[in-house]
Amino acid sequence: MSSWLSGQRPITIAVLAMGGEGGGVLADWIVAMGEAADYTAQNTSVAGVAQRTGATVYYVELFPPLDGEIPQGGRGKPVLSVFPTPGEVDIVIASELMEAGRAIERGFCTPDRTTLISSTNRVYAITERIALGDGRVDDDLLLEAAHKGSKRFVGADFGKLAQQAGSVISASLFGGLAGSGSLPFTRAQFEAAVRESGKSVESSLEAFSLGYAAAQQPAPRPRPKSEPVPVTIGMGPPRDPAEEAEAAEEARRREVAATDAGKLVGPGLQPQAARVAEFPEQARSMLLHGCVRTAVYQNPAYTDRYLDRVARLSAVDQENGELTTLAARHVALWMCYQDTIHVALQKIRRRRLDGIRQEVNAKPDQLIQVREYLHPQLEEITDTLPTRIGRRLAASKLFGRIIARLTRHGMIVNTTSIIGFTMLWVMARVRPLRPWSLRFGREQAAIDAWLDLAVETARADYRLACEILECQAVLKGYGQTHAHGKQSFAALLDATEKLSGRGDAAQTLARLRSAALADEDGIALERALAELDSAVSAKTA
Repeated sequence: MSSWLSGQRPITIAVLAMGGEGGGVLADWIVAMGEAADYTAQNTSVAGVAQRTGATVYYVELFPPLDGEIPQGGRGKPVLSVFPTPGEVDIVIASELMEAGRAIERGFCTPDRTTLISSTNRVYAITERIALGDGRVDDDLLLEAAHKGSKRFVGADFGKLAQQAGSVISASLFGGLAGSGSLPFTRAQFEAAVRESGKSVESSLEAFSLGYAAAQQPAPRPRPKSEPVPVTIGMGPPRDPAEEAEAAEEARRREVAATDAGKLVGPGLQPQAARVAEFPEQARSMLLHGCVRTAVYQNPAYTDRYLDRVARLSAVDQENGELTTLAARHVALWMCYQDTIHVALQKIRRRRLDGIRQEVNAKPDQLIQVREYLHPQLEEITDTLPTRIGRRLAASKLFGRIIARLTRHGMIVNTTSIIGFTMLWVMARVRPLRPWSLRFGREQAAIDAWLDLAVETARADYRLACEILECQAVLKGYGQTHAHGKQSFAALLDATEKLSGRGDAAQTLARLRSAALADEDGIALERALAELDSAVSAKTA
């Protein structure tokens, strides 16, 4: 009786990959290798919804050659499955760490059977990208799940290895599969499948070799949880000599910080870099980033304005510089709000275009095209215009109808064409006129009012002042997204009046901020505010 009739099962392999990563090619290589060794092989695929909302699942089954004669009436070939069965998959190959997590969640990868081979790089899912807050899944949680949810985990940044070889991730993952020893084939058999495909053989084999070597190394593990730093309380004021030594050390640190800052920001921001050394040490790194950001966004004078604003918070910072650090971050983010000028500047940055060429592995003499899909709204156009003109046109129903008609289908701009690049370049060059625009004046007034509230609150409730600064996080993007954020932000600042004087004011505002970031429609925030109003009413009744 043949071996498969006596209960032998096929080798089952599931490949989870996104569009453009060569998952189908990887599955074809496995099938070709199996067939060359007289295995019965079958490859099927179930496409995802889109490139990132759902990865394509390629499923391969390999059945070894029969080791005996087929009995009379027996079947000559095994019947293979067309889709992976949870709990019955021997090998799972994932092109990205989140896809490995999905495989575990769906039951394809199990600790009693499955060898999990996954790239540790991240391509953020749509749900992670559209989250108003930080919607990213913790990589350490995914790594922990990969180790616990598989019998054996083989992990490395196969995407980076493929990029080094000028190939795609499917080739380095194929090398990882070979290096894992999970299949009964030699390295030569794996490489023969790549050669026989006849496509990008040299670069694919180079990526294969890198993946093969990476599979020999231990898979990365989650970072150990850091232990809390002990804090000594109640030591009393230091003696005079100690005070003098501390003052001298602080002066030295400021001098070093000013020198290092000057090197980081470049010659155009030397005066601003020198000012950074006057702030608390914990905030200096964030301040340097804010200086560069605001200078690129507008000019060094705008950076001076940024430092002046942060200095207001630093003057009332009662603790370890946390308030100053938060101000350094959130003031810079708000001052560099997204407008059409800034979007145009970001689109034509050389660093961005070079990054696109590198991502698509374009050769030095190879031309590429980058197309931008834009959908400008009436407010985005009028906000960029001088204040008086912008205000009049924003109130004009006729102008609104014209813009709606012209932009209802959106715009496609070829950034790499002469006309497309020139359009964006001209828009970016309007930057010196930004201070006279309608939105600029509105944003600066709102920033100052927000900081006035934070400074006033810091004198009575330091933690609540920190939370007021963090509320800036709800102001995101442009268009409808920004409009929703402004509504949520206004509601949060209004809530601080009701919370003033309460012992749990900071914690309550933090919960309200989390609710504001939970959904774009503001439903969670409305519910949380209603609960707050009910609690306040019950207390005063």
